[in-house]
Amino acid sequence: MTSLTNLIISAIAAAWVLAIALLSVQNATLVSLKFLVWRSIELPWGLILAGAVGIGFLVGGWLSLLGNNFNTIKRR
Repeated sequence: MTSLTNLIISAIAAAWVLAIALLSVQNATLVSLKFLVWRSIELPWGLILAGAVGIGFLVGGWLSLLGNNFNTIKRR
């Protein structure tokens, strides 16, 4: 049950980070991401950074949930 709580807390934190990034205009420098031949549209640096942190929170919470499930299976 604790890992599900961690996942929910991570999702709320990610939502707040994304909301703050959308409302902030402090760093309005436009950048675009490049990966191999793919190039994204130009977005503010703060929005890209906050999105990356939010995705990291979600993935970390998800991995925590999976890790606890594997530990439970091994102990049985």
